[in-house]
Amino acid sequence: MGQLDGKVAIVTGATSGIGERIAEVFVGEGAHVVAAGRREEEGRALEKRCGPAVSFVRTDVTDEASVKAMVQHAVTRFGRLDCLVNNAGSGSPMVSITEVTGEHFSSVFATNVRGVMFGMKHAVPLMTAQGSGSIITIASAAGLRAGISGHIYSASKAAVIHLSRCVAAEISGKGVRVNTISPGGIVTGIFAKAAGLDGAKADRVLDMISDLFATVQPISRPGVTNDIAHAAVFLASDAASFITGQELTVDGGLVPLGKYGWDESLEFRAEIARRVRQAS
Repeated sequence: MGQLDGKVAIVTGATSGIGERIAEVFVGEGAHVVAAGRREEEGRALEKRCGPAVSFVRTDVTDEASVKAMVQHAVTRFGRLDCLVNNAGSGSPMVSITEVTGEHFSSVFATNVRGVMFGMKHAVPLMTAQGSGSIITIASAAGLRAGISGHIYSASKAAVIHLSRCVAAEISGKGVRVNTISPGGIVTGIFAKAAGLDGAKADRVLDMISDLFATVQPISRPGVTNDIAHAAVFLASDAASFITGQELTVDGGLVPLGKYGWDESLEFRAEIARRVRQAS
């Protein structure tokens, strides 16, 4: 018996990295999953790998009509919606505040904050009508600790943590729980993308950079997508039925105990970029 038997979930950004692994683990725990993302080929591959428990829908979370259609797809295909995992996110270069552009700011906030807001807006009416549900937003340790990522990315993640608490204050009395998970240094393609690789190419160089992630926090191993996926299972499950408005940090101790600041983080990213260039 799985922890999510009979539940229906949407996972955004499900075609790679953390989102892909959350979708896979949710299925393994008995859920039906709408896997939402922009990468059609990877989404169809996930469907094929997981079978009828997964339905891929191409979604742009920055577009409200696309998000509304995603939520309706879950109801049409599986009959209800028990969990929304707002995972789709956009990284940003770690540059000085003097180099940030308005376009950069708008692009990051469109995905990381606007996309989360749209997901909540269209999932909440279904969940409150049925009197139950769990909304989980994947934030970041960068939203809690300054100096470990780009300014705008960090600000966007801090914003969704507080947005989630505000929404929790509104709807928790109606049976819908709202929480966030903040990953630390998790080995995913987002770091290689920031170093200049696109799409699936970024996922293929992870072995070349994973050892670096063992150095950024007290627990001396790289953070992996499974770490976040199993935290999401817990918050989606009935075992977490008395937990709302909370921030769950899954970071190996990076936020309270980590040694990295701005200069060390720049060096870390420069080494990733060097290895990516070498690989390509």
